[in-house]
Amino acid sequence: MSWLADTRTSYDTVAESYAEFVAGALEEQPYLKAALTLFAAEVDGPAVDVGCGPGHFTAYLASLGVDASGVDLSPAMVGLARRAHPELAFEVGSMTDLALPDASVAGVLASWSLIHVPDDDVPVALGHFRRVLRPAGLLVIGYHVGAGTRLKTEGYGGHPMRVHIHLRQPWWLARRVRAAGFSVEAEWSLNPENKVSQAILFARASA
Repeated sequence: MSWLADTRTSYDTVAESYAEFVAGALEEQPYLKAALTLFAAEVDGPAVDVGCGPGHFTAYLASLGVDASGVDLSPAMVGLARRAHPELAFEVGSMTDLALPDASVAGVLASWSLIHVPDDDVPVALGHFRRVLRPAGLLVIGYHVGAGTRLKTEGYGGHPMRVHIHLRQPWWLARRVRAAGFSVEAEWSLNPENKVSQAILFARASA
C-alpha cells in the first residue's frame, strides 16, 4: 500500500523535528492530558499506544502506573522513543497489521494516528484494535474533525512530507467503531473554535 510507504518515509524524515514539536503537548493542552489521565484510570491491564511517535504519550501513561508500550510505523520514531524512554517497550508496526496476540491488552490508544489511514482501511485497523483488546477493554481515538482529505507536503521543521490527512465527522467514526465490535461511551470535542477542531472518542470492546 503506497500510503503506508509514504507515511513511514515522511515520519522518518521529520522524526527529530516532530519530537521537538510535541515535547510540551500535554502541558499546553490540559483537556488532552485529562483524556489520557482518564484512559490510565480506566485501563485495568497492559495498554498499547498505536502510532506512538517519539513515545511522549506512552511515557505519560507509564508515569500513571499503566503497563504501557508503543507501536509506530516509523523506525526513526521508534528509535527516538527507545532512546528517550529505555525502560519502555517500543516496536515498529502498522495498525493495519498489528502484531499483537488476540485479547492481549486492556487498552488501545490511537492518538491522531488513524488520521493517515484511508477510509477503506479504517475498518481493518479497528478490527485489529478489537482483536487485541480483551472484552471490556478501552479504545481511545484522537482525530481531526471535518470532511475531506488534504495532502501534507511539508512538515515539521520544513522537511518534505507526503501524507494524506483525513478529516472525519464524529458520526462517521462512531458508526465504524460500533461496526468493529465496540460500544461508544463518550465523545469529547477539543478546540471547537479552531478552523480544524479535534475530538476524542472513548469506546469499550463488546463482550
